[in-house]
Amino acid sequence: DNRSNIVLIGMAGCGKSTVGRKLAGMLDRPFVDTDDLIVLAQNRSLQDIMDTEGASGFRRIEEDVLLSINLQDHVIATGGSSIYSAAGMTHLRQNGLIILLETGPDVLLQRVGDAAQRGLVKRPGQKFEDLLAERRPLYARYADLTVDCSNMDQEGVCRKIISWLKNDYH
Repeated sequence: DNRSNIVLIGMAGCGKSTVGRKLAGMLDRPFVDTDDLIVLAQNRSLQDIMDTEGASGFRRIEEDVLLSINLQDHVIATGGSSIYSAAGMTHLRQNGLIILLETGPDVLLQRVGDAAQRGLVKRPGQKFEDLLAERRPLYARYADLTVDCSNMDQEGVCRKIISWLKNDYH
């Protein structure tokens, strides 16, 4: 099985980057955040890309970055909108196990705060709850494992993932 990467998906604010870094440390693997790769490739902030290219332009750029990932044995945190790219997700899934981090909408809203600052990829005027409802089935479609992070700290989430990797995934 060459699916050696661990790929974290989920809404903005669910903890992909934080959990990803911690998990990578616990597993002694390198960590990559696809949002950072986009910023590096474009040499500008996510917000700047959103402002100048719009949501569809951002998604095109994001898809190019997802398709360019050629890594093994990494922990990869993806942007919340990565699941709109069927090609990108298929590519990630060929090389990794997809783990969905799920958190209640209230917690997400609290963490995301000012959505504009997070470069949230949504249609103008689209409510956060509507975005969540739109994305939930897409996240579920790609997830090999779903972890409900609502009542767990980051360490607990990492332990659950590691336990699944050791015991349930073969």
